Amino acid sequence: MPSIVIIGAGGFGAPIARALSSKLDPKQHTITLISSRDFFTHLPGTLRMIVTPEGELEKRVLMPLDKLFVKGNGNFVLGTVTEVRSDKDGRRGWVVLESGDQIYWDILVLAPGSSWEAGLNLPVGTKNHALSHVEAWRSQFAHAEKIVLAGGGSVGIELAGELRDLYPNKKITIVHGGPYLLNEAYPLKFRKDIELKVRKRNIELLLQNHLDQLSPVISSGVEGTYVTREGNSLVADLIVPTRGGKPDTSFLSSLPGASLTASGHVKILPTMQLPAFPHILAAGDVIDFPEQKQVGKAGAHQAVIVPNVVALLKEIEIGQAAHLKEYQGTFEAIVITNGKYGGSGYLGVLWGILFGDWLASLFKSRWLLIGLARSQLGL
Repeated sequence: MPSIVIIGAGGFGAPIARALSSKLDPKQHTITLISSRDFFTHLPGTLRMIVTPEGELEKRVLMPLDKLFVKGNGNFVLGTVTEVRSDKDGRRGWVVLESGDQIYWDILVLAPGSSWEAGLNLPVGTKNHALSHVEAWRSQFAHAEKIVLAGGGSVGIELAGELRDLYPNKKITIVHGGPYLLNEAYPLKFRKDIELKVRKRNIELLLQNHLDQLSPVISSGVEGTYVTREGNSLVADLIVPTRGGKPDTSFLSSLPGASLTASGHVKILPTMQLPAFPHILAAGDVIDFPEQKQVGKAGAHQAVIVPNVVALLKEIEIGQAAHLKEYQGTFEAIVITNGKYGGSGYLGVLWGILFGDWLASLFKSRWLLIGLARSQLGL
């Protein structure tokens, strides 16, 4: 009986697992989802969750996986993957867990997501571990008076907005290496608009500066002076790295022929297969593809991965040549919150559509897409 194994139960792996469970016959295939956490983390809600106890967001942002598989058609395994192994032709193999257990695969989908820093770096294991982490971060923010966020991408901007909502009088500074917030994937007009809105909330910006050696958080409990790479001084009692995530692909070093870029991204064919491994596919933040790494791309990835897995299964079972779909990418779009009632949005269609606080709040800022994410998990 062919076995499909999916590594990662995040914003890409979980919906792929659910979609496959609705399409495949459990009498003919097995589906196994592996994750180092026994819950789904809804990242858009995590930054507010680690700042404020209001609304007890941990009860809705950290989502159970018990209803993920349609009609129970699938198995969940809690564990950390340390190795991936394959036979010579790349069409079957097994994954090795930290526990030493091995899980056989005929088709493997890699969706391990990113490794994050500081508050977003939820511990592996059970939800109870995560809850302790959340409480610790709420306490750190509550006791700090001068907070520096090292990174002015979406993580730093949104965390600053959440902190300002709860703490109107704390000093908050974002340090960012570029001349404008975000990166060049987005138009300058949009980036300037966000900068203006951030400054209006009395959040200071130190642009074209870098804070080094943040491992993982500088928290002295008392004010200290820190100097940027460029020689500028900052006074802070809490410095939080808010840089983007890094692809969580270190376990692939065990797989000879799995091509990784210098940044750790997985090289793929247009069909989302690994070049040397026809029965290994990859999706999500880890793929080497010229697009922004966002959970909003999950639907477009799923629309290629799921039919390609089904086609490869037919190839295994009846020898029918697999006609595979190719991933063409999708337009860039982003909504960045600025607290509960503010934010900015960009849609990379037509001439490039920008929108402000009212629409950003309606789409995301107030409810953080939590209900949508829960429905996609069968909750």
